[in-house]
Amino acid sequence: MQDQLKLDDFICFAIYTASHALNRVYKPLLDTLGLTYPQYLALVALWEQDGQTVGDLGEKLFLESSTLTPLLKRLESAGYISRERSSTDERVVVIRLSEAGIRLKEKAIGIPGCIAEASGLDAGDLTRLQAEIVALREALTKSIA
Repeated sequence: MQDQLKLDDFICFAIYTASHALNRVYKPLLDTLGLTYPQYLALVALWEQDGQTVGDLGEKLFLESSTLTPLLKRLESAGYISRERSSTDERVVVIRLSEAGIRLKEKAIGIPGCIAEASGLDAGDLTRLQAEIVALREALTKSIA
């Protein structure tokens, strides 16, 4: 019987270690901006669509509000966002970019290109890989729902 418990054969291990490698590439790029990777992702989501609720942002980033709220507080302290209660429902908090948060996008604009270059893959291969990883995430999510 073939041994099915070989670490190098686990897709989860490949994704886990690739994620660590990606974070090591991102770290010096984000350090120049004074951001952590989760903060960067939150800002990217807000650059795509400003004025999101904490709930919507959490769904987009796959983060619970208990994880997202401290991250947003740090971004607010840094002057990149503001958090305000909705005028129609005080339970809802809306996140808006500040002028500094909007300007930060210009400093971050080259980061995706640096990551693509570090990957050694061409644009088509990166796009296919990203689509396959998203399909895997969706299938796994569906399997536990």
